[in-house]
Amino acid sequence: MRPIHPTAAETPIRIGARLRASRRAQGLTLEQLATASGLTKGFISRIERDETMPSVPTLVQICQALSLPIGNLFEEPDTQLIKRADAPRINMGGIGADERLVTPRSEDAVQVLRSTLAPHANGGDDLYTVNCEVEALHVVSGAVEIVLADRRVALEADDTLTFPGRTPHTWVTGETGAEVVWVLVPAAWSGSA
Repeated sequence: MRPIHPTAAETPIRIGARLRASRRAQGLTLEQLATASGLTKGFISRIERDETMPSVPTLVQICQALSLPIGNLFEEPDTQLIKRADAPRINMGGIGADERLVTPRSEDAVQVLRSTLAPHANGGDDLYTVNCEVEALHVVSGAVEIVLADRRVALEADDTLTFPGRTPHTWVTGETGAEVVWVLVPAAWSGSA
């Protein structure tokens, strides 16, 4: 049996964005990282833009200055794909609403719901609140009216309304119904899938 020699991937590994994100998350400027790592600001900038690939010792210097385990730069991100057809139906209490959870139930940072709203659908006669900090409604097609305690806000296709999640509200569609996306931050509820 002949040995098979591995070959390098055709696409280069891009670590620059991860280094930049780590630096920015710590509130460090390029100049501060350059001072801490003993490298030049321009060289670090080129690395962050993936214009140059540092040597292993240089990469170790940068990671030490960022208190970032070097292995983190090469880990695959935890991604989860949910096809709309496979998204579980949920009931948020709307009448005439086909609501689907399009983010994993286990995700607690954000929750995204895709709703198909029939003509004259509504969120109920009474104003309600959602247990989250921020709620955003994006209208994909059709029209929706958000009813707040002191006013009504009409939304059409491509409009997005963002408001505090604990704001009492409800919603209603007109003759055409609507396709909408609700974003709740953090997730209003979670559970196992």
